[in-house]
Amino acid sequence: MGNREKSLKHIAFIMDGNGRWAKQRGLEPVAGHQAGTDTVIKVMNLAQDAGVEYLTFYAFSTENWKRPLKEVNGLMKILENAIDENMDDFIERGYRIRMLGRKNRIPLKVIRKLNNAVKKSASNRQMNIMIALNYGGRTEITDAAKKIAAKVSKGELKVRNINEALFAEHLYLPDMPDPDLMIRTSGEYRLSNFLLWQLSYSELYFTDTLWPDFGEEDFNKALDVYYARDRRYGAR
Repeated sequence: MGNREKSLKHIAFIMDGNGRWAKQRGLEPVAGHQAGTDTVIKVMNLAQDAGVEYLTFYAFSTENWKRPLKEVNGLMKILENAIDENMDDFIERGYRIRMLGRKNRIPLKVIRKLNNAVKKSASNRQMNIMIALNYGGRTEITDAAKKIAAKVSKGELKVRNINEALFAEHLYLPDMPDPDLMIRTSGEYRLSNFLLWQLSYSELYFTDTLWPDFGEEDFNKALDVYYARDRRYGAR
């Protein structure tokens, strides 16, 4: 076990394997997404107990619209239900719900639920829960570049003043710290267009466990691996 005194403020998750989990059991993909949503709730509580302050869940990418309409609609409905069923508990636990991604294309009913959750939990400070929905890392960077370009064209910003810090201020959630650790399940070894700017110096952890099966033992193992690593940031 590594040094658990080392800072671990933010964990990001690529929750992969819901479909395979369902297929192994002869179920429809939506059943896997429901099981995966149950895992999200469990992981949130485990992370809070571990003292983590920020969690980001890759819920739906800009590429996921290519999936069958039935699966997409089912996933959106699950998200609605998860908010309805767990919001009181989120408030009690002090979870602040936030969203990053483009709101276009997301069903209006889902956006209203999310906006309400964001507003209702805005004063909570125990843990920030970021839901990456209709999110793409390249899209986020593109949107930030457009915001900066617009300011330059209006004379509000000089090109010579553009640097990494200023660019980061134009990302979807500029106050969100970069993840210390990114966990991806189901044996895939890709970033899949997730937090491309923010993951530059994050520790990456990959496990064969399918997301619906990701439990306390898997979570603690990922943390142990993280704490055992030496984060040098290119210093040596």
